[in-house]
Amino acid sequence: MEVCRPLKTDDKLKHRPLNPYRFFRGMICLVVFLSTAFMLLAYLGPGAVLLRYLSIHYSRKATSFFFGLWLSMWPFLFEKVNGTKVVFSGDDVPRKERILIIVNHRTEVDWMYLWDLAMRKGCLGYIKYILKSSLMKLPVLGWGFHVLEFISVDRKWETDETILHQMLSTFKNPRDPLWLALFPEGTDFTEEKCEKSKKFAAEVGLPVLTNVLLPKTRGFCLCLETLRGSFDAVYDLTIAYKRQCPFFLDNVFGVDPSEVHIHIQRIPINNIPTSNAEAAAWLTNRFKVKDELLSDFKSQGQFPDQKPEEQLSTLQSLLNFTVIIALTTIFTYLTFSYKLCMVYVSLACLYLAYITHCKIFPMPLEILPFVKGKKDE
Repeated sequence: MEVCRPLKTDDKLKHRPLNPYRFFRGMICLVVFLSTAFMLLAYLGPGAVLLRYLSIHYSRKATSFFFGLWLSMWPFLFEKVNGTKVVFSGDDVPRKERILIIVNHRTEVDWMYLWDLAMRKGCLGYIKYILKSSLMKLPVLGWGFHVLEFISVDRKWETDETILHQMLSTFKNPRDPLWLALFPEGTDFTEEKCEKSKKFAAEVGLPVLTNVLLPKTRGFCLCLETLRGSFDAVYDLTIAYKRQCPFFLDNVFGVDPSEVHIHIQRIPINNIPTSNAEAAAWLTNRFKVKDELLSDFKSQGQFPDQKPEEQLSTLQSLLNFTVIIALTTIFTYLTFSYKLCMVYVSLACLYLAYITHCKIFPMPLEILPFVKGKKDE
């Protein structure tokens, strides 16, 4: 997952021109998204984190419900406000599965379109991403990533292996719904990176890919090794865009993309090799398949087995939006009407900044003595 880049100035390539109306609308959307995120995090974030002292399971249910409502505003913006068409193809996605998702990384907003699929399957609040640690430093949003238990890595396997294993181990409970999203390429696709990837692949005898980068396999293998017993399947998602790849501000202002195509292949977990070497080879082969799919998409304009998917409910989206705005209005009123609430918000911000910086995830009190005993040993 990458930090967003500025909106391109060459509007001729955009699906829609950036006119004053879209600019004004986009700025309103940004203000709404950031203000609602801040108020929800300030008032509900500390409670969701502290609830982990009693039960991680119920903490995750509460977090999923409230912050899932906030996340639902993004698919609403993409599909209903901007008019972006999201096209699904390939296998059907059953509900109520615990899954590992592997996705190609075309641009910095790929991860946001996974919300469109997760929302349709009732799992919006349960999707987790493995992302680079610098994103946790973003004001407000970094706090949200931490509360939602996104896993941050430094892209140094010597330190990342321990962090990944510790975090992944907390997701073993099969009662907790989980969509764990991994971008094995490790960065978004560019022609320059592709040339380096092809050169390296040729040197070590791996497939030379032209539409994706050669995947990094160790994180994928660790995810399987740690959570294989609780996963139902691996979902291999391939994302492509009509015209050109969008950036974050393209989405906000509604100038791109016109269509997002997501091809889904569901692989039962029992079909994935158990040894790390074979699993790594399997992942590399999956990216070879992705490369071929994207080549076909370039020539045909669509993925195979395109299928109709249920449309987002406008009524439900508006209801979710109304709840978020109502909560934000109440929290804002309390903050500026009562000094005690202002003090609470200030302390909540300090607390969220502290636990995000220190990567603190409280454990239930009943197991703390056991953990302490292990450390003493």
